[in-house]
Amino acid sequence: MSRSLVVQTREIDPVEDLLAYAHPSAPLAWLRRGDGIVAAGDAMPTFIRIPAGTASMRSAMMADAWRDLAAAAEIDDPMSLPGTGLVGFGALTFDEDSASESVLIVPSVILGKRKGRGWITRIAPAGDDLPQDRPDATLERRPYGPHWAGTLGPGQQTPNGYQASIRAALGLIGAGEISKVVLARDLAGTVPGGSDLRRLVRELSAGYPDTWTFAVDGLIGASPETLVTVQGGTVTARVLAGTIGRGADADEDNAVSASLSSSVKDIDEHEYAVQSVLVSLRPHTRALASSEQPFLLKLPNLFHLATDVEGELSDGASALDLVGALHPTAAVAGTPTKAAIAAIRELEPFDRGRYAGPVGWVDGNGNGEWAIALRCAQFEVGSLRGTDEGETLGVTAYAGAGIVAASDPETELLETRVKFRPLVDALA
Repeated sequence: MSRSLVVQTREIDPVEDLLAYAHPSAPLAWLRRGDGIVAAGDAMPTFIRIPAGTASMRSAMMADAWRDLAAAAEIDDPMSLPGTGLVGFGALTFDEDSASESVLIVPSVILGKRKGRGWITRIAPAGDDLPQDRPDATLERRPYGPHWAGTLGPGQQTPNGYQASIRAALGLIGAGEISKVVLARDLAGTVPGGSDLRRLVRELSAGYPDTWTFAVDGLIGASPETLVTVQGGTVTARVLAGTIGRGADADEDNAVSASLSSSVKDIDEHEYAVQSVLVSLRPHTRALASSEQPFLLKLPNLFHLATDVEGELSDGASALDLVGALHPTAAVAGTPTKAAIAAIRELEPFDRGRYAGPVGWVDGNGNGEWAIALRCAQFEVGSLRGTDEGETLGVTAYAGAGIVAASDPETELLETRVKFRPLVDALA
C-alpha cells in the first residue's frame, strides 16, 4: 500500500457477459440488470484489510485509507462515469467486534458496463507501463465450468433455537430494553472443490435482476436493499423492512400484499428503519426527503415494504463515509442500535461476519453503490483459489427477520425460510 497507483480507463464496445471474464473460483463482481463491474484476469489486486480488534471504526479507517490511495493515484479517465477510474470493491463486517476482516479490493483490471457504454480500467503500481493501444486486446474470456450443486443443512442456530432466541428477544422488548431487534440464523454446507462460483453469481443475477448481485472475497449474494448510493453529489438509499412471502397465484398475491400493506406490526418495523436512515444522513445532506408512505417492492419470492430516500451532499462525504454513518441501520440491527447489537451478540450463537454488513464499491471521486449483504453466503476465503476436484469448499448462508412486540416466533422462522430460498435454489 506504500506505492502509488497509475489508473487508465478506456471506452470499449460493451461486453455482453461481464462474468465470463471473472476468475472462476474467486469472482469479484457487482451486477444489476445486466450492468455492473467485474474484475478480469489473474493479476494480484491491492487490498485494504481492516482486521478485528482495531481501535477505530473499521469503515472510518477504510474511508481514510481510500482517500489517501485516491489522492496519490495518477488517474487517466476520459469517461468520468461512476465506476470508471480507480475503483475498490468492498465488504465490511456487520459488527465491529467480529473476528472476520473488512476488506476493500482494488483489482488490476476492471470491466464495466452502464447504460449501453462499456469500458476497461487497468490499475498498476506507479512506474509500470499500461497499454496505450487496444487496451482490451489481451482480455481472456473464460468458458464456464461444469454445473455443480452444493449442500446446505442446519447451522449453529437450529430452527428450535431460533424460535427460542425470538422468545428471549420478545422478553427484552416487553421489558422496554429494545423496540426492535433483527435476529439471524444460519445454514452450513459444502460445495465441490474446483466449482465455478460464477455459475452461482449468474444464477442469482438472472433470477433476481432487480437486486444487487455481488461477489467480494468469497461473499456471494443478491441483495434487494440499497444501503447508500452516491453519484455526483446526490445521495439515495432504499429502506426495506416488513416482509411477506409471495402467493401461489395472482389472487393469493393480492391477498398477501394487502395484508402486508395494512400490517401494523410491519409498518411499525418499517418506520423504525426509515427514521434510522434519515437521522444518520441529515448531518451530511441538505434537501433530504423520503416518500410519506412505503410502497410494495415485488421480488420473485416475496414482497417488501420499501421507502426511497434522496438528498444532496452538503459536506463532500464519500460513499464510504456514508457507509460508516448509516451502518448498522434499524433494518438489519434494530433500535436503539447499541442495545440491539448487544442483544444480537447475546442471542445469536455465531459471528455474523460480513452478513448484513455493507458490500459494494467506491471510486476515486467518492461515488459508489453499497448494499446490505443479505440473501448471501460466505465461502471459505482461504480456499477459494486453491481447492481441487475431490475436495470440498465450506459455505455458510444467512437469513434474518425483524422482531418487534407483535412478532410470532413461528411466523418469523417461516420468513427466514422464504429469504433463504434464492440461495438454496441457486446452490441446488
